[in-house]
Amino acid sequence: MKIGILQAGSFDPKMQEVTGDVDNLFKFMLTGQDFTFETYRVFEGQFPHSVEDCDGWIITGSKCGVYEDHDWIAPLEELVREAVTISRPIVGICFGHQLIAQALGGVVEKYKGGWMVGRKEYDFGGVSLPMNAWHQDQVTRLPEGSHVIAKNDDCEAAAIVYGDRALSFQFHPEFGPDAIEGLVHYAAEGKLTDEQIQEVMLDLGEPTANEVIADQIADFLRMPR
Repeated sequence: MKIGILQAGSFDPKMQEVTGDVDNLFKFMLTGQDFTFETYRVFEGQFPHSVEDCDGWIITGSKCGVYEDHDWIAPLEELVREAVTISRPIVGICFGHQLIAQALGGVVEKYKGGWMVGRKEYDFGGVSLPMNAWHQDQVTRLPEGSHVIAKNDDCEAAAIVYGDRALSFQFHPEFGPDAIEGLVHYAAEGKLTDEQIQEVMLDLGEPTANEVIADQIADFLRMPR
């Protein structure tokens, strides 16, 4: 099964020396799931010729907001709508989570509580899973026909499912300790307080449920349609 990674942003070059670029983390996360991958750097205007070029899609995180005026966002929204229409499964992470919601009629806004970063607990219908977060924007109004499947006190729409068509997560199942540490060093300046950074670093070695979510993503992409 061929999965297209719609890369919506890039890491700092110094961070890439440790983690690789954004798409690399998704390939690593889904190692052993019998997928092949092709990356499209949509934030640089590189798009597939057709939504049918791959069997499923993943939209990555980004430094950009989905409501910002970038010429590649509208075509990416159109690709989401086409994928949903023809039942090409699509998964969104962070920016991708927000982009899917916006493309299908939802609303995304900055969270009044500021940045959510580091290890957080999320309620999956009574099951608590720890995951790494790195975001300020959130989905604040759901598209019609979608359902929240995970949340916490600071993020009411942490994971959303759209029937068998789309699945998205506000947190980052692809982020391990190296990625979080790299973001603290290369992307946190001016965004996080010293207290937030200290909290993130204290939790850096604590376990997360990345493998659980990776399996959910793989199962969703392979689901018969």
